[in-house]
Amino acid sequence: MFGGGGLNPRKMQQMMKQMGIDVEELDAEEVIIRTADEELVFKGAQVTQMDAQGQQTYQIVGEPDTRPRSDEGAAAAVESGEPEEAAEGDDGGIPDADVEIVAQRAGVTESTARTVLEENDGDLAAAVSELE
Repeated sequence: MFGGGGLNPRKMQQMMKQMGIDVEELDAEEVIIRTADEELVFKGAQVTQMDAQGQQTYQIVGEPDTRPRSDEGAAAAVESGEPEEAAEGDDGGIPDADVEIVAQRAGVTESTARTVLEENDGDLAAAVSELE
């Protein structure tokens, strides 16, 4: 796990313990990091959790597969009735992805979906409810 600087890994772990840093290997099957437009998927990655003075840090070692971001989370928000916390466009308007979700879910045009979303301050569940 450790080995830099010519120190024995066991000695390094003892020193970290003395400084109040707890290190634990996690048995992770998959790690997903979501950015605005893609997902980094680590399968079988080595994950280390460090706790130093109450601050938790995670280290991921492995090769990620990159895939485009899906809108499954947004669709689930509509299904559950919870508002989605999506980043709005630069102009402060309703994100196109939200408009598409509402239009598809309610069976209306995108312009109608956008209007109703604006009336409901971007609340997906409220917009779908009003249109259904």
